Formats: sequence, structure tokens, C-alpha cells
Amino acid sequence: MTPPATPGAVAAPTQHSRFGLGGHPRGLMTLFFTEMWERFSYYGMRALLVLFMTASLSGGGLGMDIGSAGAIYGLYTSMVYLLSLPGGWVADKLWGQRKAVFVGGCIIAAGHFSMAIPLVPTFYLGLTLIVLGTGLLKPNVSAMVADLYPEGGARRDAGFSIFYMGINLGAFMGPLLCGFLGERYNFHLGFSLAGIGMVLGLTQYRLGARHLQHAGEFRSEEPAQVLAQRGRTFYLVTGALVALAVLFGFLVYSGALAINLPTVAEQLGWGIAILSGGFFLYLFAAGGLDATEKKHLLVIVWLYLLATVFWYGYEQAGSSLNLFARDLTNRMIGGWEMPTSWLQDVNPILIIIFAPLFGSLWTWLASRKIGASAPFKFAFGLFGLAAGFAVITWGAVYASPDNRVSMNWLTVTYFLHTVGELCLSPVGLSSMTKLAPRGRVGQMMGVWFIAAALGNLMAGRAAGSLAVMTSHDLFLRVTWIAAIAGAVALAVSPIISRLSTGAE
Repeated sequence: MTPPATPGAVAAPTQHSRFGLGGHPRGLMTLFFTEMWERFSYYGMRALLVLFMTASLSGGGLGMDIGSAGAIYGLYTSMVYLLSLPGGWVADKLWGQRKAVFVGGCIIAAGHFSMAIPLVPTFYLGLTLIVLGTGLLKPNVSAMVADLYPEGGARRDAGFSIFYMGINLGAFMGPLLCGFLGERYNFHLGFSLAGIGMVLGLTQYRLGARHLQHAGEFRSEEPAQVLAQRGRTFYLVTGALVALAVLFGFLVYSGALAINLPTVAEQLGWGIAILSGGFFLYLFAAGGLDATEKKHLLVIVWLYLLATVFWYGYEQAGSSLNLFARDLTNRMIGGWEMPTSWLQDVNPILIIIFAPLFGSLWTWLASRKIGASAPFKFAFGLFGLAAGFAVITWGAVYASPDNRVSMNWLTVTYFLHTVGELCLSPVGLSSMTKLAPRGRVGQMMGVWFIAAALGNLMAGRAAGSLAVMTSHDLFLRVTWIAAIAGAVALAVSPIISRLSTGAE
């Protein structure tokens, strides 16, 4: 069911606007490149993050132990996605998606340039700014893609698959360029290049805005005085939170307040689970939803849980798998050692190759009325994740610092993870827009990214456990968790599919 006009909902694009790639709206390419450059900056910096924190002081790093670095990685990557929920609210209730994306991009760029300054306070400031900016940009650029397809259906799925290819084009270029500069010359040069990439994304976003039609514009039927009061409250609360954050940072940096990062990460995980559960209960009990929307909300909750498990395994790429690549993988090509971060390019390369094929596959299946449901695709996504970790578990049996294993182990692992990702992630993005209650598209996109937040936090905590357990034992644990979750998802997929009836 396509919802009526709400903030962010637009009329069907004109015929002129459809002269884009493969007949898709021209605005898709504007959003494609915006997200590409944002992901360039994000993945370029992420490829260096754990390596930078665990590198010695003489090697230009922070000299942290694996446990602390894993905790910071988990906290950072989880908060990037956690703030997608308030970012979606800001777009739905105050600014509209279009403004939220631009402001978020500016904050992200400032964060990367802050990390380019070789000081510990500016490192943490940069992480904080990137978290805030991504919370505004990430859910809302995806919601704008949905706005370009008011008719819904398989074309929207295909559009999201193309959009997802842009994500992974940026994810490919980021580690390749930022990783090379950071590992071979100076970590802070890599962080600077990430900021330059975000500026390029903002520039083309402004230049291509005319192709977006009315997508992402703020619309509301509420009285102007209500909107004005909401805005004043928002800016007041935001200012107070910023002041508290600055005070907290000063106390920690000065040593007046001691914190244990692994404990903080664990407590945040419980907090995310409790808050997201409370949000779902509020919507179900007091969100003004009709019977069909409540059924769709139950589907969203189920997909949220499955996505959390998937990202818990998948996001080991930047932490435990990255450390496996650095310490236990033979990266020699002839007489030249390949940068560690380049192995993270295997996944985006495969996504770029296979995303159009998967998008065409979903459309082809739907045209013959044999399309697999989203819950069914999620199950196979988890099986792909489990298969990938089964491979790297096998490879870890033979790995040691004195006997590094072939890069083929990680290559095959990332291939299987890619298959799983294509069955789950773009389908999940599209499903959130289809299943979202009226007027809550941005918030439901935020919910989708909170699943990623919880999964990322769990991934960082798991990587930190490498301080007390072997890579083999960690990878084996993830294999079993993903396989069991996939089996349960497959078993209940017919029931979940019936609850999705009416979503288009």
C-alpha cells in the first residue's frame, strides 16, 4: 500500500525526469554519487581506523591494545548508525530529507578534516562529528531514493540495487586510495583524503539537485507555530547535549573521569536493545497504527533482528578480519607487499559486478510472479555469511605469524559474504520503505540502521576478544550463530511473508 502524501512523499516524476540510467529517474544518479562519495570517506577512514589505533606510536599510531581498539571501533561504527533514528526524525519533523543530507555531509567533512590533525583530542572530535553527520545523511539519502519511485514495486527494488552499487563503488575507492596514503605514508593523509571525498559529494549533490524534482522536500500539515516551537526545542536540546559532550570529553582527557571502554561498549549494546524495543512497543501500542500497519511493524521487527545478526558477522571486515589480514595473511605479490586495507576492496568489487545482476534477477522473478519474499532472501543472506565464516575458520587453522596463509582464504570469505549481503541489504532498505507506517518513512530507515548499529557494536566487541582467544575460535563462533539464525529465518519465512501482505 502506497501511503498518502507525507513529508518526503512526492508526485510521480515527469516523463522528462525518467531519461536516466536504464529508464530510472535522473535523480537516482544524483543520489548515487552523493552516497558514493560519502561511502568513499566512510570506508576509506574505516579501513585505517583499527590499524591506526593499534599501530605503535613510532609507527604513527596510537599504540592501543586490541581490546580498547575493538571497543572504540564498535562504539564508533555503532553510533554512526544509531544516530540514524534521530536523523530520520529531524528530516520527518523539521528539515526534510534534502536539507538533512546536505547538513550531514558538511559535518562529516569537518570530522574527517579534524582527524587529519595529528592530535588525540582532534581524533576523538573527528569521530564524534562523523557520527553526527552520518546520522543525518545516511537514512535520509536512502529515503529520497524511495521518493523517486512512488509507484513502488520491483522497479524500486531495482533502483535500490543500482543505488547500492554506488555505495560499493565508494567503498571500493576509499580503502584503495585512503588506505594506500595512510599505510604507506601517513595515517592523517588518508583521513584528509576522506574529507576531500565528502566535499566532492556535497558539490555534485548541489549541482544535481534539479534532477530530484520534489524528492526530500519538507512537507507538513501541522500549523506553523507548532513547527516553530518544535524547532526551538530541538536547537535548545541539541545545544545542551553538545555542551555536555564537550564537558565529558574534557573530564576524560584531563584524567578527572576514568572510563573503561569495553564496559561502555557492552552497556551501550544493552541500551540500544532496550531503547529500540521500547520504540517498537510505543509504535505498536500508541503510534496510531491500523491493523495492517501493525502487521507490517511486526515484520520490521523481525527483519531488524535478522539484520542485527548479519551485521554482527559482516562488519568483522573492518576489525577482526582486518587484523587477520594484517597479522596472519601473506600479502606479498612478487617482491611487493600489498597494503592491508586493500583486501577490504574484494567485497565492493564483487558488489559492483553482481549488484546489477541481482537487481535484474529480482525484477525478472517478480515479472513471472515467482519472486522470493524479503524474509526468504534474508535467510539466504545469513547462510552466505555463515558459509564465509566457515571458510575463514578453516583457513585460520593453518595461520600463524610465522606461517601466513594465502589471501585466497579472505577472498573466498568476502565473496560468500557479498552473496549474503546482496540477498539482505538492498532488499532490507527497500522493505523498510514499503512497510513503514504513514509519515514514518525516515524513522523506519533509522530503525534499519539501528540494526546495523547494534551489529557493528557486537562486531567491535567480538574483535576485542582476540586479546584472549584465537581467530579460529572467534570465527567458528560467528559461523554457528549465523547458520542457526539463517535456519530459523528460513523456517518462519512463510509466516512473516503473510504478515507483509499489502506492502508495495
